[in-house]
Amino acid sequence: MKKNKFIKSTIILIIGGFITKLLGMVIKVTMTRLLGTEGIGLYMMIIPTFSLLIAFAQLGLPVAISKLVAEDSKNNKNLIFSSIPITLSINILIIFVLLFSSRYISNNLLHDSRLYYALISMGFVLPFISISSILRGYFFGKQRMLPHVISNIVEDVVRLIILTLGIPIFLLKGIEFAVAFIILSIIISELTSIFIFIFFLPKKINLTKDDLKPHNIPDILRISLPTTGSRLIGNIGYFLEPIILTSVLLSLGYSNSFVISEYGIINGYVMPLLLLPSFFASAVSQALIPVVSKSYSSKNYKHTKEKIIQAMLISLIIGIPITLFFCFAPELSLKLIYNTTEGVEYLKVLAPLFLLLYIQTPLVSSLQAMGKAKSALYTTLISVLLRTLTLFLFSYLKIGLWGLIISISLNIIFVTISDFNIVFKTLKIKIKN
Repeated sequence: MKKNKFIKSTIILIIGGFITKLLGMVIKVTMTRLLGTEGIGLYMMIIPTFSLLIAFAQLGLPVAISKLVAEDSKNNKNLIFSSIPITLSINILIIFVLLFSSRYISNNLLHDSRLYYALISMGFVLPFISISSILRGYFFGKQRMLPHVISNIVEDVVRLIILTLGIPIFLLKGIEFAVAFIILSIIISELTSIFIFIFFLPKKINLTKDDLKPHNIPDILRISLPTTGSRLIGNIGYFLEPIILTSVLLSLGYSNSFVISEYGIINGYVMPLLLLPSFFASAVSQALIPVVSKSYSSKNYKHTKEKIIQAMLISLIIGIPITLFFCFAPELSLKLIYNTTEGVEYLKVLAPLFLLLYIQTPLVSSLQAMGKAKSALYTTLISVLLRTLTLFLFSYLKIGLWGLIISISLNIIFVTISDFNIVFKTLKIKIKN
């Protein structure tokens, strides 16, 4: 039964991931059709900042909790109660920073004052995301995937209803208020997830004073900080992306509306479409972390290697046919989902490269589970420097947003090759010894 736990967890996550991916796509289509190209462009301009703030707020705690719970060497109640004060303290700090810096970020970095309200809204959303993620990490560590799947599905259904009803109302006040509303709607959807996770927790939890003491903070931070470093570096690069693009392209004579529109097409149409098969890779990766953590800590390195290879192959099962469809029928893909053909050329170029991204996901999870978060950190640091530098240089070639496409492509190739080498060289050495 234990041998089949990985497959069972993976199947549950794949089914749940497929449903949530469909719901997520419906949400994106609803947003794009209600907001229009300009509105979705504004929303996508703010997402890199949001991703960076989420990385700060979570501090890598969900991964740390998942790993420590899977190893079954700590007090699980104490792990959760040690994590919550850390994340809430960070969230309060972020809220104060946003209150004082949002005006500057919107006006001087993102070059659009309409993003001010969305930035302020983010601060109030982050605590709910953080708490939900900590509970999610606990269930991953226990290899109980059903609560995660149910929470995701219900969360997306709730969010879809809220956005469908709310966006038209807030659009009457202005597009900037509609974008801010989309951010704030996450509070209700994350609260839904939190309630579902609480429902699936053991009904009888006998708490002692010792459970509430922060004993495990050093162990949690030992894993979470390198993981956070990697996420932060990646998100800082993502955060700088629209700033570099708007600054360089505006200086070259491109209009602000062109930059926002094209950026919206890439990140609102093309990227979500390419990431559609990623639910499969993400499901495999989430199920992989506790399995690799346990087998690697038990020094069963051959089993670890087998599971990683298995995860990579499973990730390609859906990735390959969908990639072929995107390559040979890009117009049909965009028309079918978004009722547009804008972004066809971008889709043709990026689709084959995203096959590497599908196997990159389980590789990154494997590094975290093997305690190689520092190696992942160095790879991420180099890749972000590469992406930022190439984005800056290629943007000056007056090729519009193709500079962004080139930098994304080089980043995917570099990170996948680097992570692959680190994982299998480490396992090869361990197996020999």
